[in-house]
Amino acid sequence: MTMKEPPSHGTLLSCMPVAVMAVVTGVDVVAGPGVGLLPLVSLGPAFSGLVGGWRRTAVIGVVALLLCVGLGLYNGLFEESRGFAALGSVAGVTGVGIAAAVMRSRRETELAGVRSIAEVAQRVLLRPVPLTAGPLRVAVSYTSAVAEARIGGDLYEVVASPHGVRVIVGDVQGKGLAAVETAAVVLGAFREAAHDEPDLVGLGERLERSVARELEGEKFVTAILAEFGSDHEVVFVNYGHPDPMRVRRDGTADFPQPPSYALPLGLGAPGSDGPKPYPVSFAPGEQLLLYTDGVTEARDDQGAFYPLADRAHLLKDPDPHSALIALREDVVRHAAGPPHDDAAMLLLRYHGHGMGKSAPAD
Repeated sequence: MTMKEPPSHGTLLSCMPVAVMAVVTGVDVVAGPGVGLLPLVSLGPAFSGLVGGWRRTAVIGVVALLLCVGLGLYNGLFEESRGFAALGSVAGVTGVGIAAAVMRSRRETELAGVRSIAEVAQRVLLRPVPLTAGPLRVAVSYTSAVAEARIGGDLYEVVASPHGVRVIVGDVQGKGLAAVETAAVVLGAFREAAHDEPDLVGLGERLERSVARELEGEKFVTAILAEFGSDHEVVFVNYGHPDPMRVRRDGTADFPQPPSYALPLGLGAPGSDGPKPYPVSFAPGEQLLLYTDGVTEARDDQGAFYPLADRAHLLKDPDPHSALIALREDVVRHAAGPPHDDAAMLLLRYHGHGMGKSAPAD
């Protein structure tokens, strides 16, 4: 036997106008004219204007007027001014309710249009990453700190180039439209240069020039570039970004660090030493998680940062997308509230190999 689902808040609100008028009518009939409940019939069209369309509000208003006339005649209120005052009150509230319903409908239409544009912008800026790229399986998670927003200042991309699979994860300083515009510049430059530049250093220089043309003052973008070749290693270039997390086949995690960090994109001084690429072993059965600081800087009620290294076991699910969902939900539980910063995570695995100890190695 299946249990019936409880009524939703929308259903309860839609029934409220009729219920209010029914209660007022019943009490008025029982109590008589001395109680003076007749003007409360106007609550029906008032509630309807908040939750229903203008046509429904008009119908509720007509019903309220008919009830007002009927109750007024039943109680003999039209022999004095009370009946006409109540009738005017219901008519006035009905008119205001219809106007409110029309305005709300227009705002909802505008909001739907804005959301539609945001979804298109998301598909253009942060387009879906491929499920597989070369030897890799890929999963991504993105959470914006701005309410109702789909995109923000964090960025990611995976490109299968002639030089190997190339990946970027970055974080634009700041939030809002300015951060989105900068993220678009970085992603556009990366998607083009990833196919052309023979090494990550040249790719990073292209990004640096693109960002330097767009950013003003002390704005910057932290980023990490990764290149996966044919051998079992990945090469990183780190522009002041959080270190990647490598999860080994036994479930332990480490954070490979570069010999020296480069300045974030946009802060590189002319003539300064460029970033140093560094290789990291990455064998079948291992995982790599690239992320932004919105993950590791998520705080709980006591102000403690999210312990990412202690949560590596959450990535044990054979399906990378399910594993990343489990990690994202744990971050949300840890934060215990709305996010204060954008949070992006990109999980990379060799496909065709298990994640446990028994996974065969090449």
